[in-house]
Amino acid sequence: MTTSRARRRSRASRRRNARRRRARSCRRASTRPTRTSRGSRPSRSSCSSRSRSRWRTGCSRRPSRRSARRSSSATASASPPSTPSDRIESVNRFLNLARRVARGRPPVGSTPADVVHRENKWRLLRYRSEAVVHETPVLLVPSLINRHYVLDLLPGKSFVEHLVGQGFDVFCIDWGTPADEDRYLTFDDIADRYIGRAIRVASSFGARGKAHVLGYCMGGTLATVHAAAHPERLASLMALAAPIRFDDDGLLSRWVRSPGFDVDALVDGFGNVPWPLMQASFHMLRPTLSLWKAVKLIDKAWDDRFLDGFFATETWGNDNVSFPGECYRTYIRELYREDRLIRGEMSLSGRRVYLEDITCPVLSITFEHDNIVPHASASALTERVSSEDREHLHLPGGHVGAVVSSAAKKELWPLMCDFWASRDAAPVGSQARSKKRRAAVSH
Repeated sequence: MTTSRARRRSRASRRRNARRRRARSCRRASTRPTRTSRGSRPSRSSCSSRSRSRWRTGCSRRPSRRSARRSSSATASASPPSTPSDRIESVNRFLNLARRVARGRPPVGSTPADVVHRENKWRLLRYRSEAVVHETPVLLVPSLINRHYVLDLLPGKSFVEHLVGQGFDVFCIDWGTPADEDRYLTFDDIADRYIGRAIRVASSFGARGKAHVLGYCMGGTLATVHAAAHPERLASLMALAAPIRFDDDGLLSRWVRSPGFDVDALVDGFGNVPWPLMQASFHMLRPTLSLWKAVKLIDKAWDDRFLDGFFATETWGNDNVSFPGECYRTYIRELYREDRLIRGEMSLSGRRVYLEDITCPVLSITFEHDNIVPHASASALTERVSSEDREHLHLPGGHVGAVVSSAAKKELWPLMCDFWASRDAAPVGSQARSKKRRAAVSH
């Protein structure tokens, strides 16, 4: 019994040793070329087909430390060497970024204002001004799903602050935060009742009984629908990146018009459409935008002014509002899918809405790199209105950046102020200056 056990052990040991020898020979054979004459038999040290297939994994030779050092040095020589000053600059950049983050949220929406009207969740703000020069108030209508303070971002970087400084009596709608019961708010409630109330309150502070109305993004759509239904209430209409024609080639239009997008299931299931769901859809329009922002943030981490503007814009971009359910249902069905506004088939509180009924001065502004509202969608406004005084401007920039950037402060904001001032009993010659400035910017 002991002898047979010893024999089995010796045979197992011989097999292990044979496998080790074959593995070593495979490694040696892989490192040098074999020289065999035609018709000669392979050497005994070469692997058989069976052992080669069995030990193929073991035959791959790992690179030596010397070759690894050689490759790493070659890679390092391909990139420029990092100097001590470069490393110090990188450390200082991140330290400055950390100090800015530690200061907390930027002071967004800080222009002093009084609440002159409140209804349900929304309120109407009137910004304080020491000297109002222009007799017609300006009403700002922001998007229904965004906070109003994108137009009052930071001190020194606020469109509202700029308007107040130019002597305008400025009003702005703050839509607030809808609650569960607001799922039953209709498109008529918001575009007719709420905006109509805001226009009447703002107009009561002016001498003409009218108001200049500016609508931004979806706020421009709501203001345009109201202007078409009640053209006598507006002194002028300005649409800033506002969708009017919805049957376009934009991604948003394609998504919501696809058969798989069930708006009824969405509204019936959620009530108010959650803002994180809508924000995710906007992120999908530019999937690399977050990465681009991170790179830009690191690259500009030394610039305190850039950091203030960056964090203020990001604060606004992540502080969104859910969409009231019934209003959303109408918005998708009648505008995006059926394009009723541009076709003259839309009704507001039982009144048929025609864009041709708008006769007040109209200025439509679109942006070259706007990935949310395509140029073809927003430019349709000036093509349909009956106003003799109408203009369309197509400017560089994106949907948000073009409105809050430093370039906007230098070019776009003065242009908008000139448009209102020249149509509001301004001194002689200001209208000519306004047209000259707009022509320079548009080209």
